[in-house]
Amino acid sequence: MQEKLYTVAEANAILPQVRRLVARILQARAEVLQLQPALWPAVEAAVFNGGSKQVSQASRLIVIIQEAIRALQARNIVVRDINTGLVDFPAERNGQLVFLCWQYDEPRVQFWHDIDHGFAGRQPIDDSF
Repeated sequence: MQEKLYTVAEANAILPQVRRLVARILQARAEVLQLQPALWPAVEAAVFNGGSKQVSQASRLIVIIQEAIRALQARNIVVRDINTGLVDFPAERNGQLVFLCWQYDEPRVQFWHDIDHGFAGRQPIDDSF
């Protein structure tokens, strides 16, 4: 089965769902980072006493991140960076596989790049799509 390729219109149409999933990832990541100073001592203590609130909370947040990533991957959306909320939608341009590139808080999908160039090679979407 061929993987889903997106048009610009399709990527923008699904963007509200993608935005919600990426927001979950970013929020959970931020919460894990807030817990980070307390995590290692809590992990060490948990080995001896069977658990800790911080470790349980971090585990729950990691599951949220994993579930959101899986939901995006199920739509054939590539998660590039959970630190910035960067995702790619596979697309075709002039018969070549490319990525439509979107970063959290951008109003719409408005950039693309070759599969070998990544974020640094982003270009504005033009009439070739």
